[in-house]
Amino acid sequence: MADPYATLGVARDASEADIKKAYRTLAKKLHPDRNKDNPQAAERFSQVTQAYDLLTDKDKRARFDRGEIDGEGNPTAPFGFGGGQGGGGFRPGGAGGRTHFDFGGGGDASGFEDLFEGLFSGGQRSGFGGGFGRRQAPKGANVPYRLTVPFTEAATLSPQRIMLRDGKTIDLKLPAGLESGTQMRLAGKGDEGPGGPGDAIVTIEIQPHRFFTRDGDDVRIDLPISLAEAVLGGEVRVPTVSGPVMLKVPKGSTSGKVLRLKGRGFHKKGGGRGDQLVTLMVDLPVGDDALVEFVQGWPGRNQDPRAKLGL
Repeated sequence: MADPYATLGVARDASEADIKKAYRTLAKKLHPDRNKDNPQAAERFSQVTQAYDLLTDKDKRARFDRGEIDGEGNPTAPFGFGGGQGGGGFRPGGAGGRTHFDFGGGGDASGFEDLFEGLFSGGQRSGFGGGFGRRQAPKGANVPYRLTVPFTEAATLSPQRIMLRDGKTIDLKLPAGLESGTQMRLAGKGDEGPGGPGDAIVTIEIQPHRFFTRDGDDVRIDLPISLAEAVLGGEVRVPTVSGPVMLKVPKGSTSGKVLRLKGRGFHKKGGGRGDQLVTLMVDLPVGDDALVEFVQGWPGRNQDPRAKLGL
């Protein structure tokens, strides 16, 4: 059986304060709430808790030092096994096969519980029914998945269907603020374990689009327009992540002018949606002799659009 002194990493003449300090350090490191994906840490946590319980009980510590009980608090002699003296001690194989710490015979568990007060946020001691009476069996391992979501469906938060490795399918509701690398946890959809199944961890990857790009919560697109639309203005059809809409192009628009379609971007984490930013790109016809003739006779052909740059 394990030596409780070695389990806590303290000398055999360690004081109660030394034992408490060693246990506090190990408990913070190994607590199941901080090691949900590490069953070995949960088992180790149980061992150091058991060692602390034994060494902080003066009677049990003395009996262990004399060789009367082992590191689990069980009598080392075959006679009287299971009876024990001093009431209390450690007994395995409780309800459901779980391990129990017994503070019977007038023993007081309050000091043990007080040690944990403040170790973890909110004084929570999750995983231990009835105070610290039971050790929580480790759950199964989490199972990773990767899901590629089309750009427009990510922007509109369209539900996604994913097939788990057991062949079952689940419809996922995408969260606002979705980005590539966002992880979604599906409780109880991982591997089976003594304490129940682990979780499925789904990592989202947003697929690039052929003409949309993302800028924070906004969506950008370069929109070609004709020379006539740029000069005369008018309404043009423009694609958005939710489908095409009509956009009014002002008269005299030049390439690079940005128009805004409100609420046509990605859903924001705090509520609302970003916008779609439309950059106009004037598309000149190639080989249009009439246009060439017009420009050659146009009085404004010699204007310098770069004069403001000091060139």
